[in-house]
Amino acid sequence: MEEETSQVGGYTLIQNRSDCMKAKQGLSTKCVHAGKIECGRVAPVASPIFQTSSYYYPTEEGEGYIYTRHGNPTQEIAEDRIAALEGAQAGLVFSSGMAAITTTVLSTVGEGGHLIAFEDLYGNTYTFFRSELKRFGIDVTFIKTKDASRIGRFFRSNTKAVFFESPTNPLMRVLDISRVSQAAHKWSAKAIIDNTFATPINQRPLELGVDIVVHSGSKYLNGHSDVISGLVAGSKKDLHEIEELRTTMGGCLDPNAAYLLQRGMMTLCVRMAKHNENGLKVAEFLENHKKVNKVHYPGLPSHPDHELAKSMMHGFGGMLSFEIKGRRREANRFLNELKLLLAATSLGGAETLISVPAETSHSYLSRRERLGLGIKDNLVRMSVGIEDFEDIKKDLNQALSKI
Repeated sequence: MEEETSQVGGYTLIQNRSDCMKAKQGLSTKCVHAGKIECGRVAPVASPIFQTSSYYYPTEEGEGYIYTRHGNPTQEIAEDRIAALEGAQAGLVFSSGMAAITTTVLSTVGEGGHLIAFEDLYGNTYTFFRSELKRFGIDVTFIKTKDASRIGRFFRSNTKAVFFESPTNPLMRVLDISRVSQAAHKWSAKAIIDNTFATPINQRPLELGVDIVVHSGSKYLNGHSDVISGLVAGSKKDLHEIEELRTTMGGCLDPNAAYLLQRGMMTLCVRMAKHNENGLKVAEFLENHKKVNKVHYPGLPSHPDHELAKSMMHGFGGMLSFEIKGRRREANRFLNELKLLLAATSLGGAETLISVPAETSHSYLSRRERLGLGIKDNLVRMSVGIEDFEDIKKDLNQALSKI
């Protein structure tokens, strides 16, 4: 593995970086070792936090760090790790998932460009595309998941990118990633996917033709509900301009947050195995519960995209949603009756989190807009944690019995 060295505060900084995404290692090994730093005389096992805003001026060769907004060794550990896991040439970290999305789209599409976006999106992503991009001279066409097979009809001569999630938030629809990517490339456009729900453990979109992968690092990658961050992975060429815009707009990640992010990523593989196991068990339990109308989980044979999901995914994850019998009142009553599981926003942590999308992730939309997306008032989204399944089941059952 190729090594790069530089001088930081009198110590030799050795970074095993450039070839870790090419190494024939398992994903769990990459989670632990990709991007690790060795500091010559000190040589800590745990990578240090470079808590500094500035650095001694670069060497005569012009190499080294200048200012943390431009780059920081702690940030680069997480960047190299996501690149290794996604099989990418390069990675970038951001101050939030939305910073990653906004910077990537603005850089990739640009003024006068056209973006195609599948409408099944995280609420803030949808709002940014619908309400803010026009300020930057970018036109957006929203299409439905069912139109994936006919996506070619929506391209224009100035279409620069297609943006989508798979699985989607919160209905867990699965798109044919290869087909969407091929359509984009036919029109010389970039395919950009939000891979937050699946993580690179369950799905590696670059292998399926995607150009750029974005993540909310606050979720599974960190895994402990204590960091806000975002990540992007792709080719060095595609990420170069994104990095330049990140530096200009200032959406860099604080070194402490970067440390927590890369530390969480070390256990991503083992955590996802438990999320996958619990997610399927919970989905099967809820599908047979008398107080539940419908469960949205790609691991269930009843899911409309089950066969497609099996062909692309290596696990179905810990995210699901289900429709409680009743209306929003019953959904909120269910949340209020939980004893062990937590009624809270966000997802991907070790603990199980449950929310009502109409009041959280998609509260930015009107009720009419939500219903148009299939998000009903009685829809409950669940991020299944790594607790013992029997304890999760027991709490779900007692809370549902109170409806």
